[in-house]
Amino acid sequence: MAEQLRLMAVHAHPDDESSKGAATTAKYVAQGVDVLVVTCTGGERGSVLNPKLDRPDVWANIGEIRRAEMDAARAILGVDQAWLGFVDSGLPEGDPLPPLPEGCFALQDVEVAAGPLVRLMREFRPHVVTTYDEEGGYPHPDHIMCHKVSVAAFEAAGDPERYPELGAPWQPLKLYYDIGFSKGKIMALHEGMLAAGLESPYEEWLKRWEDRPDKGPRITTRVECAEYFPVRDDALRAHATQVDPDGFWFHVPMELQKNAWPTEDYELARSMVDSPLPESDLFAGVRETAHAR
Repeated sequence: MAEQLRLMAVHAHPDDESSKGAATTAKYVAQGVDVLVVTCTGGERGSVLNPKLDRPDVWANIGEIRRAEMDAARAILGVDQAWLGFVDSGLPEGDPLPPLPEGCFALQDVEVAAGPLVRLMREFRPHVVTTYDEEGGYPHPDHIMCHKVSVAAFEAAGDPERYPELGAPWQPLKLYYDIGFSKGKIMALHEGMLAAGLESPYEEWLKRWEDRPDKGPRITTRVECAEYFPVRDDALRAHATQVDPDGFWFHVPMELQKNAWPTEDYELARSMVDSPLPESDLFAGVRETAHAR
């Protein structure tokens, strides 16, 4: 009998699981896949981006509030969730940039910080792991550290000589980087808005893109998941301190999103199985080999 398929999505902060790959995870949950979201930090130094909640009482309890928001989003997505327990590094601003706070996630030794994730991989035994690329998706120090720790844990979890005290070895079969935004996607949404006679929120974004590399050519895997975009948005709204319900994220009508770009996109970074590229399924090549091991 085929083994239960398992997907682990490793994220830096509470809310990242709802803004990056959320429709994909909701789709796999609906298919009966076990999905575990791993959250590296508590988001304690995150901004309050919803003006209605930018209040002293919210700031005074931001850690507890963000945990409650994570619980609500987890329930909406139908996933399980685990905290690695590191402290948010914050996003440094200024020129020159200030030093990162002592003890924060981004300043941890990668080998040490990967340990808790190795333990989780050996306990949950995922076939597929998703995380961010080497730039963190965007250059937040916690996102970059999340990438480093995820890659280190992926490579160590199956090695019996590494972290022997953290459980029996388990080798995940595939590692993906989330490619949340490519120039093609932004252009498709932008042109869709203009064709509908609507003001596009992407005008300035596209101008800035002229100086940035396009990650579109790195995409190997496009998961059709437009049916689950509303679930994604509901989960994102559950992180009420982190998103303005009247803001940028929700300006593009849902039907337009579904028609313009119905996939969430990934780069296959490591694979222990054969699966021809391009793919349309994170478990391509895994479904055929995921028998009880």
